[in-house]
Amino acid sequence: MRTLAATLALAALQGFQVSIKPLPAPVRAQLNGRFWHPGCPVPLSGLRLLTVTYWGFDAKAHTGRLVVNADAAPRLAKVFRRLYAMRFAIHHMSTRPADGDVTASFDCRQAVPSPCTGGTGTGSWSEHAYGQAVDLNPVENPYVGCGMTRDKTALSYLDRSRLRKGMVTPAVVQAFASVGWGWGGSWSGSTKDYMHFSASGH
Repeated sequence: MRTLAATLALAALQGFQVSIKPLPAPVRAQLNGRFWHPGCPVPLSGLRLLTVTYWGFDAKAHTGRLVVNADAAPRLAKVFRRLYAMRFAIHHMSTRPADGDVTASFDCRQAVPSPCTGGTGTGSWSEHAYGQAVDLNPVENPYVGCGMTRDKTALSYLDRSRLRKGMVTPAVVQAFASVGWGWGGSWSGSTKDYMHFSASGH
């Protein structure tokens, strides 16, 4: 017989679906030249399309897609399964975002410097360039340095003491930690990246 906890867990996951597939031709074409180019640290063949069910801000189930490293895909499938079970709200998760508040992973770019220092690049690859990082609800979980953020739409979320829909909670951090991923909100010093989870913790 199932325990009550097991029964509740199964009920929470009702409707959750996940798939991991090589990048289809339309997604490869979408990435090529904008998010990926020759010289990137991971070839397109090393990436996968992760499709998962998630809860939107409208309290309805949606299908989301992320481009991630092939090695990271099974781990992230487990993470998003947990987020679905806890009904964590995600604004958008799409390879064609409707607006700037999109949960995303792969982007072959340099790491972004802190708002404390300014500039547009650091000279080293971002974890996103490897498909080994996820930015979760960027507006609700901004990148902050010296009490500042580049995204003016996220200013009201600099106060992390007032929990609102889509903000990262300890349970969300634990979901990523369960697969060995670290959180930018736990970085030491004045720079925090509340949206950012990565395999390396950086």
